[in-house]
This record gives sequence, structure tokens and C-alpha cells, in this order.
Amino acid sequence: MASAYMRNWSSSSSSSIRLPTTTLQTENLNSRVLVLGGTGRIGGSTAIALSKLSPDLRIIIAGRNREKGAGMIATLGKNAEFSEFDINDVKSLESALNDVDLVVHAAGPFQQTENCRVLEAAIRAKTAYLDVCDDTNYALVAKSFMNEALAAKVPAITTGGIYPGVSNVMAAELVRVAKTENKGEPERLRFYYYTAGTGGAGPTILATSFLLLGEEVIAYNKGEKIKLRPYSGMVNIDFGKGIGKKDVYLLNLPEVTSTHEILGVPTVSARFGTAPFFWNWAMDAMTRFLPSEVLRDRSRVQDMVRLFDPVVRVIDGYAGERVSMRVDLECSGGRQTIGVFSHKRLSISVGYSTAAFALAVLEGNTQPGVWFPEEPEGIAIEARELLLERAAQGTINFVMHKAPWMVETNPKEVGLGIYV
Repeated sequence: MASAYMRNWSSSSSSSIRLPTTTLQTENLNSRVLVLGGTGRIGGSTAIALSKLSPDLRIIIAGRNREKGAGMIATLGKNAEFSEFDINDVKSLESALNDVDLVVHAAGPFQQTENCRVLEAAIRAKTAYLDVCDDTNYALVAKSFMNEALAAKVPAITTGGIYPGVSNVMAAELVRVAKTENKGEPERLRFYYYTAGTGGAGPTILATSFLLLGEEVIAYNKGEKIKLRPYSGMVNIDFGKGIGKKDVYLLNLPEVTSTHEILGVPTVSARFGTAPFFWNWAMDAMTRFLPSEVLRDRSRVQDMVRLFDPVVRVIDGYAGERVSMRVDLECSGGRQTIGVFSHKRLSISVGYSTAAFALAVLEGNTQPGVWFPEEPEGIAIEARELLLERAAQGTINFVMHKAPWMVETNPKEVGLGIYV
């Protein structure tokens, strides 16, 4: 019954989904959610989305800038408060976690971070945990705390943002439905991402991009782990209406390893592209001419961010902040299905995506332990539909389980009305 219901949903196409506000179970109605990095672009967007999806939640904004915190509180209203917080101060962290039901860790970047102190503190405090990590090493370290989280009965999700995050759940649904409907054995899974400029996410995403350029790309080919040069392997991908065709390049992203291992797909890769086109050229040049140790040095990267940020902000004003994810699954026999998720503003969409995970955790859809989004213990299969609907607030295109030609802007006809 649940499978049939989910299949009916996953076949549907929606250009813009509007949901009523969430009514949490009575015991979770006044849950307290701590958003670390809540004065930043991603954390602030998450807090706003949570307040809209579930107005009765108590939201604590944690950050270092009291002035920005006051501005967020004014935006969020009476159910919000500010807590001055330094992620590097253990006492500050433990104090912030007092009497909190869920902590959302949005204080990136996560690249080249040597520990998971927020997760460790959440486990000690027996507080549910969610992060928006987009770094492979950090995610794997987070997973290493599985036994501690199980012992403390703490539910935790790592990589629970937009990509990775929502894209992982899309991939899990593509694989699940393919297997349920006997469409063949999943053989290839490809993640394609596009963001115009910095997507309105500011210096954090700029720093993340630079740091990722210093990492070898991990991909899988027929079960074999391979390493590739970052920002290589360009392909031109059609993201469908509202976005069109964009060039995308290989990046080292955690969903490649996690979906390969959890979903059992032998060939997996992830690519990303941006606009204007010369930013892609610039990032390719950085990987070719800058030593990788420079790009892996957080302090040097922050210096580069401060140098480039004024220019990037000006260009962002022209480029906009559209975002799109396309997830392709190929099965034995040549059957291919895709999912596409596109929004006009990344700075808004990332908030709804993260908030969707936060609400799923509060509603009891995550088991104790540390999980990736595609694991059924992380997000229960029956909870995936609602999570994706919440994340898809305001999308200009959100479709699942379609043939590529049904989504692409210029499908190729091979004759007799047959498209590929």
C-alpha cells in the first residue's frame, strides 16, 4: 500500500508546490531548534523556512554577531531568540545545547575541518543532530560516531541540505522505484548540479568551492573506486525548463561514496557548473595552476575569498542565483529515469531543503545513530514524499521518475515520434 502511494506521487510533475504549514505531533509542537550559523546565509534561510513551515517551533539563532542576530530575531518573531556562540569554544557549545531538541549545524565550510565537535557535543547532550556538510571526509568522520549515537539514543543526519541532501533522497527514490517495478538492475547514477554565481549564499559557498578544488575527485566505475582531477570531465547537461543546458564538471562530493555504498550502484559520479561561463574557466585554471596544498589551506582560501568576494557580489547581481539538480539513473537493459529539481533562488531553496530534514527528524522519522539521507534509518521511506514536497517549496520545476526526453528542452527524435 505504501509503495503504491509513493509511486503515484513520484510519477507526478509539479512546477510549484504549495503546502500548508506543518502540524507537528503534540509532544513536538513546542520543540526547540538551535541553528548554528543562524546569522549566515544558509543558517538564516533555514531558520526562516522552519518558522514558515512550523510557526510554533521555538528557534534559537546561534552566532557570533549580535547585531545580525537581532536582525534575524526581528524577522522570525516572538518564537525566536539569539544565543551568542563560538563553535571553537567547547563551553559555549555545551551551553548552547542545553534544553534543545535538535541542533542544525550550518556553520560551514566543512572542508578541511579536523573534528566533529558539534556532533560529539550533541551526543553528550542527547540532542538530535543535523548538518549541511558537503565534504566527503567530514561526513565519513561523522559516520564514525555511529556507536556513540546509538548508545545515547541520539538520531543524527549528516549531509542533510540541498546537495547533498535532497539529491540523495531523489537518488534513493529513483533506485527504490526501479527495483520495485523490475526496471532492471541499477547500474549508473549521476548527479548533476548547477548554481548561478554563488547562488546568493555568499562567502561560505565561495570558500567551499575553492576548498573542493583542492581535493581529488572520488568516483566509481563498475564498482572500482577511481580518482580524477577536480573540475575536469566537462559534459553539457540539459536541466530542463527554467535552466536549459549547462556545462558541468567533476567535483568530490560525499553523495558519490554514500550512494555507491548504500544504494549499491556500481557507477556513480557528481558534477557541478556555474555561471557566468568564465567562472568555470577560472575554477578549471585554479586546479591547473595553483598547488593543491594552497587550495586545501583554509586560511589561504579565506584570504582568496576576501579578495574575490566584492567582484563576485557584483557579478552575482547580474547572474542571479538559480539552482538546479538533475539525478540520472540508468538500469540494465538501457532503461533511464531522472529527477529534476530547479528553483530561482538557491538562498531560499537551501533553507526549505534543510528545514525539511529538520522537521523529519523532529517528527520521529530518524532512528538513533548517524545516517546519510538516503538510508531508510535516516529518513524513513514513507517520510520521503513529504520531505521532498517541503523542500520543493517555490520550485520552478520538480519532477521525478521521468524519461530524459520528457524533461529536456530539446529532446532528440530518432524517428516515428520516438525521443531519446
